[in-house]
Amino acid sequence: MAGTEKSFPITKEGYGNMVKELKRLKSVERPANIKAIEEARAHGDLSENAEYHAAKERQSFLEGKIMELEDKIAGAQVIDISRICEEKVVFGAFVKLLDLNAECEVEYQIVGDLESNIKECKISISSPIAKALIGRCVGDEVTINVPKGVKEFEILDIKYI
Repeated sequence: MAGTEKSFPITKEGYGNMVKELKRLKSVERPANIKAIEEARAHGDLSENAEYHAAKERQSFLEGKIMELEDKIAGAQVIDISRICEEKVVFGAFVKLLDLNAECEVEYQIVGDLESNIKECKISISSPIAKALIGRCVGDEVTINVPKGVKEFEILDIKYI
């Protein structure tokens, strides 16, 4: 994403997590790595010092991660879902669905690409399921083509927390 000026939607929670991670990298990880480099230098010959080379490699990784997070934060368009009171599914919504194929309930939150995590039931706004749900209301039935075939859902509830 470096060098682009593209903005992307993200929830307030997702933005806060990125800012927290950036702060942790800068205030905890970076200083600890600097200390590791200093300690490794104290051992003498740097050409054959594995600890030194590992710490320098870690430093490069950390700096790259810091730059990446700074770019993402700069391009973030924070959507405050607590101000949304819609009856339709939009970005940030928690949507409870009845999976008509499996006859079970599932709940997803529609989030930005960077914060999607299926284990936490957070699906990307650009996913087939989210695209099909956007603009729909409670009671609507939705048929979605997903990589594993066709899924059918009924929207049971929409919440904005």
